[in-house]
Amino acid sequence: MDVHDEEIEESSDNEVVNVSGEYSVTPWQVDGVVDYNKIVQDFGTRLITPEIIEKLKIISGNIHPLLSRGFFFSHRDFDTILDAYRNGDNFYLYTGRGPSGHVHMGHLMPWFFTKYLQDTFKSRLLFQITDDEKFLYSQHLSLQEVENYAYDNILDVIAMGFDPKLTRIIIDTKNIHALYPLYLEISKRLTFSTARAVFGFKPSSNIGMIGFPAIQAAPCFLPSLIEQKPTRVLIPAAIDQDPYWRITRDVAEKMGYYKPAQIHSKFVPSLEMNGKMSSSKPTSAIFTTDNPETIENKISGAYTGGQPSVGLQRILGGNPDACPVFWYLSHFFDDGKDSFERSLKCRTGNLLCGECKSDLTTQTKLFISKFTRRRDQARNKIGSFLYEDNPFD
Repeated sequence: MDVHDEEIEESSDNEVVNVSGEYSVTPWQVDGVVDYNKIVQDFGTRLITPEIIEKLKIISGNIHPLLSRGFFFSHRDFDTILDAYRNGDNFYLYTGRGPSGHVHMGHLMPWFFTKYLQDTFKSRLLFQITDDEKFLYSQHLSLQEVENYAYDNILDVIAMGFDPKLTRIIIDTKNIHALYPLYLEISKRLTFSTARAVFGFKPSSNIGMIGFPAIQAAPCFLPSLIEQKPTRVLIPAAIDQDPYWRITRDVAEKMGYYKPAQIHSKFVPSLEMNGKMSSSKPTSAIFTTDNPETIENKISGAYTGGQPSVGLQRILGGNPDACPVFWYLSHFFDDGKDSFERSLKCRTGNLLCGECKSDLTTQTKLFISKFTRRRDQARNKIGSFLYEDNPFD
């Protein structure tokens, strides 16, 4: 499942969902400079308004920086979820990971927000590992290689600090018995013409690819079976994954379930000039498995919003809005005040790119070092997180 700015290394068979102007957004790849207002219009979602943020603040007492700073910006029925919660109706969380490689910092962003939601609302979380998807869509990964990545990625999931009593990890190939009855019900209600229109499938697409969207839809309804009553589900996800939930919402009420709600994030920018962090482009991303020297080299070579020379930077200032180094400092490490001051110094020429790169390198090394220790500790905890026939006993 690619709900966290994932890409699937796929052939040109799947090239749609949205191609607009100078950028392209699909569930498998994001290229170019993304116009998020245009995406909202194209996908038919809604912007998160100040009123929704205020409603969340009243209910929860706090707002996560990823929401207040606009990283999560779009939604479907998030306000409905909040209203239902206020009336005593809790909800499940559902998110996931497609194990095509190691986890990078971009993947962690929606997981941070998911943990905030779990901690705030004490919600149960289903975390789907779509090893089947990665095997079907990849041209070069064997099933064994995908399985190896799956268990490696699970260490990152556990290292996030999700509550083991409220979190269950579903591995598609291992837990298909739980998903298959729902898959059948969903598949029967989705036509090939719908799947082709939404995902761009072609005659050369393998049939596993065509059927997979129904597997990714199944955990939206699994909570209703666990609770033995219709149960609401909220999906924190990057907006490139919205097409999966769009078709799921089309069949939900016909099956007697609530439509799954979503809250969409933007994409984490690449360390290079355009696009997002990508597992298939190692220099564009910082992985949780990177060593200190690799981190230093990647950040040292990162694109910035600065001028070509120190002299011009002092005179003209830089552009933090176009700078991935500033972005990572702002969203991962700086608080609001520090980020504002850093932006002001950059724009007025009182801060050089090398200083920001040095700050980011120091902070990232420390973060990855701590995260690595939690990954190592997670090896002894996997069993307590895996989905079983009675997942929340």
